[in-house]
Amino acid sequence: MTSAEPEQEKELTLIDHLIELRDRILRSVIAVLIIFLALFYFANDIYTYVATPLIDALPEGSTMIAIDPTSPFFAPFKLTFYVAFLLAAPYVLYQLWSFIAPGLYKNEKSVAIPLFISSVLLFYSGIAFARYLLFGFVFSFFISVAPEGISVAPDISSFLNFALSIFLGFGIAFEVPIAVFIFIWSGMVEPDDLASKRPYVIVGCFIVGMLMTPADPISQSVLAIPMWLLFEAGIIAGRIIKKKKAKEELEEESKETE
Repeated sequence: MTSAEPEQEKELTLIDHLIELRDRILRSVIAVLIIFLALFYFANDIYTYVATPLIDALPEGSTMIAIDPTSPFFAPFKLTFYVAFLLAAPYVLYQLWSFIAPGLYKNEKSVAIPLFISSVLLFYSGIAFARYLLFGFVFSFFISVAPEGISVAPDISSFLNFALSIFLGFGIAFEVPIAVFIFIWSGMVEPDDLASKRPYVIVGCFIVGMLMTPADPISQSVLAIPMWLLFEAGIIAGRIIKKKKAKEELEEESKETE
């Protein structure tokens, strides 16, 4: 066998990986498109469902408006695409997992699967939290502070951009325990070290709540308190996995000495 043959085999292996990656990306895109086409007929209903907290908070006789003539079509269209992507997220993550799983060790796989599932559920939880709990506070506050003589009539595109940014922000905020767990599991930090920083974390949570919600303390607390509790949940999960790893290492050492 010539020295060029191993290099050729290595190159073919890389090409095979790229082909597999392409196929999995195509499957993910097709899944999103299929869900989008299935939901497109209900685009207006989906938009109304998301906008209901704002509509309910508007003064009697006020309605949302469309400044751009194309907004009545493109705003629900855009929202439906994002909903399709969210619904397809488990399948997309499955494709990602199937691609990277062969390169992981057994102990890494045992941790990665729950992390994938938990991250999706937490992201969904963050969106649901914003839709069902936060929106009512936010829109009622904004409308209540409108100057006298100002008729509140939100633009549907502006509302959509605001809603999507809030959904994304809360979805990411609810990933706090995943981030804490990964830091502890990887050995970058110790659970007790993170626990000692609790006062700073609580202040940071309220700062994030101040930036992402109206200026009233209730709205800030609605985000800050769950973020802090999720941080504590991450520490607890990290301590559990740390003890499990220490036990496994001790068992391996005892087997080697025997």
